[in-house]
Amino acid sequence: MAQYLLSVVTPAEGAQPPTPDQLEAIMARVGQLQSDMKAAGAWVFSGGLEAPSTATVLRPDGDDVLLVDGPFAEGKEYLGGFTVVEAADLDAALDWGRRTVAAIGLPIEVRPFAW
Repeated sequence: MAQYLLSVVTPAEGAQPPTPDQLEAIMARVGQLQSDMKAAGAWVFSGGLEAPSTATVLRPDGDDVLLVDGPFAEGKEYLGGFTVVEAADLDAALDWGRRTVAAIGLPIEVRPFAW
């Protein structure tokens, strides 16, 4: 079995967030999806991330390392959360990705780990 990263592509800060009722429904669907993943033996790990404005970037500077506030790159979207799944192949991972899109209503990037 290979492992795949299902990345949640989140609109940039300032975009209209879901209402409390919408968020409650999304979280219920995500909870059911995670239960289904666990029951299938596919779920490895998942988590949500704070906004890019909370990031600290470490950059090499010769023999030093610089700490820089904020995201590494400016963009219209950012990584808002992720799930790692085990799947027999890319098609199986894409099925979990489709179900994740249906649960949260945001784009999902599916990418295999390189090892």
